[in-house]
Amino acid sequence: MSSIRPSVEPGGDATTGVPATTATTAVSVVPSAPRRRPSAGRAVAVLVLVAVAALIPLLGPSVTLRGTGEARAPGTGGVTFLRAVVLAALCVQLGEVFVARLARRVPGAPLDRAPRGWGAYAAWAGCAAALGLAVVVANGNVVPQQLADLDIGRLHGSRDGRLALVEVNAFLVAAVCARSRRPSAAALPLAAVIVAEALRAHPPTEDSALTGSGLTLVHLTCGALWAGGLLYVLRILRRWRITAPEESVAVLGLYARVAAVLFAAITVTGIFSTLRRMPPGTVVDQLTETAYGRTLLAKLLLVAVAAVLALLARRRLRGTGDRLCAYAPARGEVAALGAAVALSALLTAVPVPIRW
Repeated sequence: MSSIRPSVEPGGDATTGVPATTATTAVSVVPSAPRRRPSAGRAVAVLVLVAVAALIPLLGPSVTLRGTGEARAPGTGGVTFLRAVVLAALCVQLGEVFVARLARRVPGAPLDRAPRGWGAYAAWAGCAAALGLAVVVANGNVVPQQLADLDIGRLHGSRDGRLALVEVNAFLVAAVCARSRRPSAAALPLAAVIVAEALRAHPPTEDSALTGSGLTLVHLTCGALWAGGLLYVLRILRRWRITAPEESVAVLGLYARVAAVLFAAITVTGIFSTLRRMPPGTVVDQLTETAYGRTLLAKLLLVAVAAVLALLARRRLRGTGDRLCAYAPARGEVAALGAAVALSALLTAVPVPIRW
């Protein structure tokens, strides 16, 4: 049987059998991922997540304080919401900077077709929330009822006020960096936000305040990189699933190795921070009898769920089949981490447990 060879015109392509001009045009066209209409299930999942995120600030304080005998400060729900927006904005923008750096280490990664950054939007949201918290500080850490209640002098004259102004200005600078030619420069102002949060959480009147601030600094940094980084990795997986599936999986693999270290650091700093708030002999009682302990217990359970889903995603990533199937458990992981961020905000608003 004679073999059939494609006819080649002069100046044509021997592999395609088409003229050179046609072949060149075919090669230059990059296939793009087909746009799929969002499914009803995905829309419902997004609505559920938004509802949960809203319910934690609204119902969280009353649920955690019920039966503890602890007093609820006025405006706790609003402060929790604003603090959650600050933490979420920090996670989103810092995670993008982190994963963008990882993606540059992957050979052949189509960086020009990376997902559009959400960093600028996150920074503006964080700035607005930080400004709202600054207004609360200007009223003596009480939600103001009218403009006449505000005392701007408190912002410059108190430690909490100066830290609140640092966060507002840092998010402003981060928003400008996100729109510049070097969005990675936002890492510096975001670091200032983390430092301000760590110092605010441990006032000088607290025993070994610098130690507590150091633990919070590491804990918050690693948590933001874990949650925000995973969100951007999932966006890359979705964007490159057709055009660059191997490169997207490589980015997930690089992130997974770093995330293991981040999780270890979060675990260690979380344990030591808990023991600073609750002496070993009282941990079990305070986890169920104080608002802080109940919130912390709920956060621990969510982090444990996220860790299990992370292990499942890494196992699929190392498998011999379709490694893109790691997307499903990773998506559940980022949802659990999002709820944990909201609970972290609630932790900053409920009363600190008394050392027995």
